[in-house]
Amino acid sequence: MIRKPFRPPSFVRPDAKHDERPAKKRRISSNVAHSDSRQPLVPVANPAPPPPAEKDGRYYTVLWRKYTTKKNKTWDGDGILSIVEGYAVLADTETGKELGRGACGRPLLPGSTLSLGGKEVEIDGIIERQDYLAGRMFLGGGVAAPTETSKNVDAGYKSLSKGKHKRSESLIDLAAADGKDTAPKAAEPTLAPAVPRKHFKTPLLSSTIVPRTQSLAPQPRHDPKQPNALIMKRPASCPKGKQIVDVVVDPILGKHLRDHQREGVQFLYECVMGMRCEGEGAIMADEMGLGKTLQTIALLWTLLKQNPIYESAPVITKALIVCPAGLVENWRREFRKWLGNERIGVFVADGKHRNITNFTKGKSYNVMIVGYEMLRVVQDELKKGSIDIVIADEGHRLKTANNKAMLAIQSLNTERRVILSGTPLQNDLSEFFTAIDFVNPNLVGKRAAFKREFETPIMRSRQPNASTAELEKGEARWKELVSLTSRFMIRRTAEVLSKYLPPKTEHIVFCKPTAPQASAYNAILSSPIFAVALGNTDTALQLINVLKKVCNSPSLLKSSKDADDTPSEMLQSLLPLIPPNVLSSHASSTKIRVLDSLVHKIYTTTQEKIVIVSNYTTTLDMIERLLVSLSYTYLRLDGSTPSNKRQPLVEKFNRTPKTACFAFLLSAKSGGVGLNLIGASRIVLFDIDWNPATDLQAMARIHRDGQKHRCFIYRFLVKGGLDEKIYQRQIMKMGLANAVVDNKASASSFSKEELRDLFRLDEREGCQTHDILGCLCEGKGVVNVEGPIEEEQDVNEEDEEDEDDYPGLTRASQVDMEEQETKVLKHRKSKQPKLTMLMEYKHFDTAVLKEVVDGKVDEVVDVMAAAIDDDVFTGVLKEKDCRVGFLLTKHSS
Repeated sequence: MIRKPFRPPSFVRPDAKHDERPAKKRRISSNVAHSDSRQPLVPVANPAPPPPAEKDGRYYTVLWRKYTTKKNKTWDGDGILSIVEGYAVLADTETGKELGRGACGRPLLPGSTLSLGGKEVEIDGIIERQDYLAGRMFLGGGVAAPTETSKNVDAGYKSLSKGKHKRSESLIDLAAADGKDTAPKAAEPTLAPAVPRKHFKTPLLSSTIVPRTQSLAPQPRHDPKQPNALIMKRPASCPKGKQIVDVVVDPILGKHLRDHQREGVQFLYECVMGMRCEGEGAIMADEMGLGKTLQTIALLWTLLKQNPIYESAPVITKALIVCPAGLVENWRREFRKWLGNERIGVFVADGKHRNITNFTKGKSYNVMIVGYEMLRVVQDELKKGSIDIVIADEGHRLKTANNKAMLAIQSLNTERRVILSGTPLQNDLSEFFTAIDFVNPNLVGKRAAFKREFETPIMRSRQPNASTAELEKGEARWKELVSLTSRFMIRRTAEVLSKYLPPKTEHIVFCKPTAPQASAYNAILSSPIFAVALGNTDTALQLINVLKKVCNSPSLLKSSKDADDTPSEMLQSLLPLIPPNVLSSHASSTKIRVLDSLVHKIYTTTQEKIVIVSNYTTTLDMIERLLVSLSYTYLRLDGSTPSNKRQPLVEKFNRTPKTACFAFLLSAKSGGVGLNLIGASRIVLFDIDWNPATDLQAMARIHRDGQKHRCFIYRFLVKGGLDEKIYQRQIMKMGLANAVVDNKASASSFSKEELRDLFRLDEREGCQTHDILGCLCEGKGVVNVEGPIEEEQDVNEEDEEDEDDYPGLTRASQVDMEEQETKVLKHRKSKQPKLTMLMEYKHFDTAVLKEVVDGKVDEVVDVMAAAIDDDVFTGVLKEKDCRVGFLLTKHSS
């Protein structure tokens, strides 16, 4: 086989000539004249921006992922990178959880990458320091600015829910999508046809509806030009082919609304119509007695009958009210009082009426009232119907996200949710987050992120030993939270009723324990059980119950009627430590002695009546025996009183004079929130509860609409005992609630070290709570500013005369150690933020008053008596054997 020699391939095209090179492309330039004289590129300096001062920190939005060897890498999530003093911390945006930390001193720009905590991080953007301190990047739907307009109602618009529940289309959205009114028009009330029988008369209802005319202009249901007409805010947009009409509250209700109630109805309407924020929920956090029930009825009646889109169906057709079982009947009476039975159908679900189909499928009922416990029973039936709005009365009961009542309401897929609660924040911000997320899901992000980025910084900033950085961060987070919640939460205090109700006076009475009572208290604390309680939570709770009963009376330890009574094992070991004569008599109770004097003064010197409240039925038994021994008439309401007899007892007490019924004994947790005991003008809280809301509700029993007399409130505490420690804890909780709910920035809290002496009995002179405040009033009710300053100046002048040789030093032999310790203590306390809630009170040391009574200075007696401004209680304080050691008094006009 003959092989041809190898010939290299030719890459030259056949038609090209080997001696000619291909012509170059023509240079294209915008400036032909200077195309030949091209200059090299000028280097431009683009240095990285210098990092800000390390004390201020740098903050970035980043993308992060775990290390992986995959070829196509993806990011695992978004994060926030904060670099302070060369130390970087990476946190997840969604949960706020810390992902890693380490040193980082180099400047960073968008696109820069770094490794931190086993994560790959890429810088996405720069965050302003103010935005980071406010925590806006950790919020969910709350980042957007508040909207002043309603939701988009243009044709074809469909609202999307950011929450986990499917959003139900509203009637306005359906009308906008179709471009015409597909829903039936609301039935107009007409006069009943005449009946041929002569003895029957046609019933006529007082109607405020504007008669129909032939005008083409939109005609509202009620005349907006009437005097004091309450007109709702108009939506900013309207579906094509439709017109906007004024929504006016029915004058039948509007004429009874006070100024703050008119404002509340407008606020709720704008919230549920989506005009204030991204959600359609609202929280009405008005204090007790401001008429939350009437405002809610006005809102529901308006939504059931009107729509801002002219000739469209009403905004809602079915409303559900969920409340405690004891308030179901109260809600039914309120609907009958304001609207009557003929205007609106109200279905009450109870043990006798469980046929929910009458409400969900029928047209006779527009409102359903059900208790929280009954709701879990009928929730499956309610799902078969369509609920347009849910009202949760006493919504602070929905404390945890896994609460059965909350899950039942969420299963209805109703977006319009309103919480009514005088105390939406009772214990901590976690419960407040639950309420916010319930009415407007995902508006404040995830629970874990909220706890790390808002609750923890706010709580740390309110500790007395908080650093400057913690104070600044906590203040910024608090302001951002208040700004966000103010869009859908309205809060008014009882001060708005000052022009409608008589003034009231509140006394915090610190009673000195008797010698047998203090001996029993110390005997329990010196027992081996006390050492066990410090390391065992269950035992500690049992010991707390024991000490609370000792504060009321040591004799209560023998009783075993309370459901939450202490186990018999502990009692068997504690009872031998207390003398039998102390256990068999109530005379050792300091509170009973003060109550005995107070009741006797009220009965013999006034025509007023009194309410006595306690958390324990055994304590009510003890007070009942006291009233029987004094031959004073009384009524009693506790957990054993049937529900159908409670309201008649209240009405009887309010109607009858003092001779027929002088006192009303009430169990704090079984009376319900809606009880109005306006027949009495004085109330005694015999013991204290850990939850401040319980005591606030009890205090509001007598100071309500219909009260004609000045009210006096007495809160009994054992000075130096567990009662006083619980009261301090109440102030801490109420201070946190005021800071967030009432938008008050002056609240503070006690440190853990100051609460560590929970079980210690402080038998010193003075008042521990007053000492913590660092007040300089010396128990006289008025702060003497000039005295301490002049004394300090005199001391300084004497020191200057003695220190001629060494003007800057003081001899060790001349140093008063007690004085130096006092100055250091005052200096430490002066750095603490003042508790505004307690500084609103006037502070009185009864020891000063008793010294004055002996005849030393009569003028001081008159000044203190005028400041207390309670002749009855001043007479009690002047008694020689009075057990009151300290007094805090506050007047409200």
